[in-house]
Amino acid sequence: MNEAGSPKPSRWPGRVCYLLTILATAAATYGVVALLMNIRERKEEAKEHYLKLVNLTEDTIDPAEWGKNFPRQYDSYLRTAENTSRRHGGSEAISKLEDDPRLVRIFAGYPFSVDYRERRGHAFMLEDQDNTERVKKFKQPGACLHCHASLIPAYRTAGGGDVMKGFELVCAMPLKDARKLVDHPVACIDCHDPQSLQLRVTRPGFLNGIKEFAKHVAAELAKDDAKKPEDRNPPAPHLTSIHQWAKHHNRGDTKDDYDVNALATRQELRSFVCGQCHVEYYFKGDKKTVTYPWHKGLKVEQIESYYDEQNFKDYIHGETGAAVLKAQHPEFEMWNQGVHARSGVSCADCHMPYQREGAIKVSDHQVRSPLLNIARACQTCHRYPEAELKSRALAIQSRNKALMDRAETALVELQDALKAAKEKSADAAAVKEAQALQRKALWRVDFVNSENSLGFHAPQEAARILGEAIDYARQGQIKMLGGSGN
Repeated sequence: MNEAGSPKPSRWPGRVCYLLTILATAAATYGVVALLMNIRERKEEAKEHYLKLVNLTEDTIDPAEWGKNFPRQYDSYLRTAENTSRRHGGSEAISKLEDDPRLVRIFAGYPFSVDYRERRGHAFMLEDQDNTERVKKFKQPGACLHCHASLIPAYRTAGGGDVMKGFELVCAMPLKDARKLVDHPVACIDCHDPQSLQLRVTRPGFLNGIKEFAKHVAAELAKDDAKKPEDRNPPAPHLTSIHQWAKHHNRGDTKDDYDVNALATRQELRSFVCGQCHVEYYFKGDKKTVTYPWHKGLKVEQIESYYDEQNFKDYIHGETGAAVLKAQHPEFEMWNQGVHARSGVSCADCHMPYQREGAIKVSDHQVRSPLLNIARACQTCHRYPEAELKSRALAIQSRNKALMDRAETALVELQDALKAAKEKSADAAAVKEAQALQRKALWRVDFVNSENSLGFHAPQEAARILGEAIDYARQGQIKMLGGSGN
């Protein structure tokens, strides 16, 4: 007690507070140090892009060998074997002919009327080609492998070291002989340099086709120079490297052709490597050389005009006798007409979005629909809920599907009118005009039908094409009704 008789105040509360402060400070310090150490470890981990276990060369075709150095990318590549399902499309081997019986008649006289299925993932590209009835029941050229196999080493071997020469030789082979030269579907070597790992274009069809398209751009820019600025409409303005080359070409600064691997930007290459295969093409001449018809542009009517000049047809229609065209898979051409391309968005941004594994950021090599991966594929740019983004995409596809249904119905009814008119010995000139209209209508319907986004890559362009298809089909139908004497 003190002199006044009062008890002395206890020192324990102050000591407890002091001890707690020390402990809290020590814990916070430990936490900060641990965090900093973790950050440092992650930064060091991020610097190590890969551990080189095998030496990759231009002849390393097997993706499993690449997987030893790049296990993360290889793991996602293997997942291209997984089946996926969407409201419109997917990667299951569903028969399109059973799903839409009109296609049997639309492709009458052509192997696609016998077997036409949904395409599956990259892992199945070669297997699906081996098993389709279009190969088993019909003779096909080696050119068919251009988009289905990893075959640049095969081209090099066939050409005695010259890839372009080997490309031409393999295209002309019977498919059964050319098939013996390859073992793998599309693989790492097709898109990456084995030493630098840089993206690159390897397919001869694309290398030749993009040169022709660059010449077309140069010619169009020369025409635009004589127009007022507000009247100018340059093709594919988003392809910067091509426009830069075209301007130098027109000024006479360069006499070399456009070299995609030397001049393209990295972002352009993130689409060009996909455009190697996801394109429209045809087999030119008796040698069946794979040719991308971009000499007059990438739009549906520009490709059609080129085919008309070449007097090219894919087949004679089995019901009407018309010389018609069959589109392949023109995703690259359609993408170039859309707002995503104009905004600088590449194919890989949506179909191979970045993902994190630990501290490392890699591209997802499970190439698939963005609708199956909305968070990483779409929401990095579009700040809306997943349900809203999916609803918007499905609305676009459903509207184009409805238009395509009407276009196919109109096309089949034109075929009915042509058949009936021919049976009644209708005016030959009227029949010929109706056949020409069938060619136009079928080409447009199939351009959207065979393109794998059901209009999403360029919604307004797809709707325009289908609108024209309906118009041409109905014009041909009216022509036959008038020419048959009804």
